[in-house]
Amino acid sequence: MKKYISDVIIKPLVTEKSQFLNQNDCYVFEVNPKSTKNEIRDAIQKFFSVKVKDIRTSTKPGKKVTKGGRLVGKRSKQKKAFITLTEGKIEIVQGV
Repeated sequence: MKKYISDVIIKPLVTEKSQFLNQNDCYVFEVNPKSTKNEIRDAIQKFFSVKVKDIRTSTKPGKKVTKGGRLVGKRSKQKKAFITLTEGKIEIVQGV
């Protein structure tokens, strides 16, 4: 397991789709691309004091960045975790 919870969970994702999923006790987080499902489960359960039922992950590959037709670099890949809870709720505060 990673040393800190912040090494696993980067931030909650607040979008229209994630708000729709929140109604069914499914929450979406951006996580470290090297994290495993067991590490994500442990971090969520410790940090939010909830019981995790299921975790689904999706990885978005990094894209190549070009400027003026020339290859400049590459963006890092991203990993999302869709977390379904059996009991408890996670309060995510949105900024206005």
